[in-house]
Amino acid sequence: MSISNSVIARDGAPATPRRKVAALSKRQRKIRSALVAYSFIAPNFLGFAVFTLGPILFAFALAFMHWDGSNAITFAGLDNFWRLFDDKAFIAAFWNTIIYTVASVPATLLCALGLAVLLNQKIAGRNFFRTAMFFPYVASLVAVAVVWNMIFNPEMGPVNMILYTLGLDPKNMPGWAADRHWAMVTVILFGIWKNMGYYMVIYLAGLQGINSELYEAADLDGANSWQKFIHVTVPQLGPTTFFVTVMLTIQSFKVFDQIFMITQGGPGTSTLVLVYHIYNEAFISWDLGYSSMISLVLFFLVLAVTVFQFRRQREDEA
Repeated sequence: MSISNSVIARDGAPATPRRKVAALSKRQRKIRSALVAYSFIAPNFLGFAVFTLGPILFAFALAFMHWDGSNAITFAGLDNFWRLFDDKAFIAAFWNTIIYTVASVPATLLCALGLAVLLNQKIAGRNFFRTAMFFPYVASLVAVAVVWNMIFNPEMGPVNMILYTLGLDPKNMPGWAADRHWAMVTVILFGIWKNMGYYMVIYLAGLQGINSELYEAADLDGANSWQKFIHVTVPQLGPTTFFVTVMLTIQSFKVFDQIFMITQGGPGTSTLVLVYHIYNEAFISWDLGYSSMISLVLFFLVLAVTVFQFRRQREDEA
């Protein structure tokens, strides 16, 4: 073996070839770089594993157990699952969640898109109105809910006073959050009003990313404002609309805070939704196994809807 390709050890035996030494040092550098990268990831991953992944896996297992938080955990099998079909509160919460989602998602999307298109124009006070529309999303939920209940108070609220001024019979006045027939409408209106400003900002970003040459070409073809909106703006906002739809759907399925602050699931079960029902079973009744089974149902429901939306999006793009 030539001296150029090897290193002679002190005892006369040939040492590791230089190429092997170079490969080994290169591998060590890669390992060192990987360890540095993992050291940055590790704190966040540990937090995720301890506070998110661990509880999720525990909840999946707990769905097939009986546990009240203090006594020993016992195996329940499918008892919690079969109990769902006899639970009238769960059935009401399931359909109320569907109704809330079906009503609030398209309405919030349309309001956000309309506001974005309007406030994307060069109008006086545009920045002020953008801020005003976004403010409900970042405002304190407690304060906003209190103000909302005052506005829609069935006896002295300004909304019913306006309806009375317009000639509506006091006997036919909506009871809003106090009326089981109007409580869900109140919650849906609150959700639309609170969330549309956030998604308006997302649509504004999408609108400003549209190539202006497309509108110029539409002008040359004689398109009016509505035709440009339908044939240029809406198609170009397709990815943004898909993102907003998915986020709104997930947010609607896990709605809880505004239900808790405005109606507490009432009157009766008229505004009871799945997450609020989970809260009642887990922290009011302390039936943690059954509440975990409801959580499991909600998880697969959201997963199924999200997968369906992604598949539809791929089919539309194909």
